[in-house]
Amino acid sequence: MPKFPPIKEQMDLIRRGTAEIISEEELLRRLERAEKKGQPLIVKLGCDPSRPDLHIGHAVVLRKLRHFQDLGHQSVLVVGDFTALIGDPSGRNKTRPHITPEEVDEYAETYIEQAGHILDLDTLKIVRNGDWLGAMNFHDVIKLASHYTVARMLERDDFEKRYKSEVPISIHEFLYPLAQAMDSVELEVDIELGGTDQKFNLLVGRDLQRDYDQPPQIVITTPLLEGTDGVRKMSKTYDNYIGITDEPSEIYGRTMSISDDLIHRYFEFATDVDASVLKEVETQLDDSDVNPRDLKRCLAREIVALYHSAEAAAEAEEAFDKVFIQSDVPDEMEEWSAGAGQAAILAMMCDSELISSKREARRLIEQGAVTVDGERITSITEEIPLETPVVLKVGKRRFLRITS
Repeated sequence: MPKFPPIKEQMDLIRRGTAEIISEEELLRRLERAEKKGQPLIVKLGCDPSRPDLHIGHAVVLRKLRHFQDLGHQSVLVVGDFTALIGDPSGRNKTRPHITPEEVDEYAETYIEQAGHILDLDTLKIVRNGDWLGAMNFHDVIKLASHYTVARMLERDDFEKRYKSEVPISIHEFLYPLAQAMDSVELEVDIELGGTDQKFNLLVGRDLQRDYDQPPQIVITTPLLEGTDGVRKMSKTYDNYIGITDEPSEIYGRTMSISDDLIHRYFEFATDVDASVLKEVETQLDDSDVNPRDLKRCLAREIVALYHSAEAAAEAEEAFDKVFIQSDVPDEMEEWSAGAGQAAILAMMCDSELISSKREARRLIEQGAVTVDGERITSITEEIPLETPVVLKVGKRRFLRITS
């Protein structure tokens, strides 16, 4: 019979880093039942492998799933190999582009491998919803669709906005929340986790479970973490992400680039520091004698240590100080050959793929963010002699050694 921590201790950990619990009273009853029967709760997190890389924004809800593992409950990762082919409409102002089954399989393997940096794969149950959703025939789909009305679907914020703006909504998008809800019915889930943008989908799961004479799942949502720009949610598309498998120096450097007003939020949702540390961070942020940069250094060490090690965090900090505080260049960097005695600065930046477009390269030069051997580049037409190797620096952290 499994041994669970005291219920108060469980609730303290479960509440941490959550946006909403629907409802706490129901959750308490489930925890009491689990303790009485000696039976772990089934805690589900669904993931559609539509992208190959995970960042610390994804890690917020993954770490919540890990909390339930640590408490002794049965965590289930539902790989949405079927729902990914539909495309989750959450937070979208238009229909998602379709991806292929081959891409889904490839991304799923990468997702699980990276999730293993956070979850205990030995106790994690991994399932694919294509196993049951793919077995449904058209009659089954019609029967499933009969459980929800169009009016209820249009209560969903993103659907409502698109409908009022006369932006097309495809019928298959209405089926997505029902497909995700069917996962909960199939697995007889006690608790489902998701970001705040998933709240509607998770609530549909509660409704469908009732229709199937199952106790409705508890819904726990976690916040969407803002990216390093402090404006939009973290996304590789916006290049404002911190990847969980990035090199320690990259994680450290990107963390140091966040705005001061995100420090406490990142401590709360991107680390495992305890409540006393969070309180101390809050106190220090209110103290005008404390330099926020020192708190950011502590934050960067915590995040690097979480995904690598304390030793890697110390080395990353040392490398960061060498480059940014001592105005030095890193000992190791990528090297690229221009294949000529001299090269135009725009060609160097773009042909080496250090910068993705000439438009972006021009903008960076105009902002004074580009140097060669420490000398600021002021003209987009500048030609760089390459009799000896030179160091191209773009922004604060991108370095490239250029040879002829």
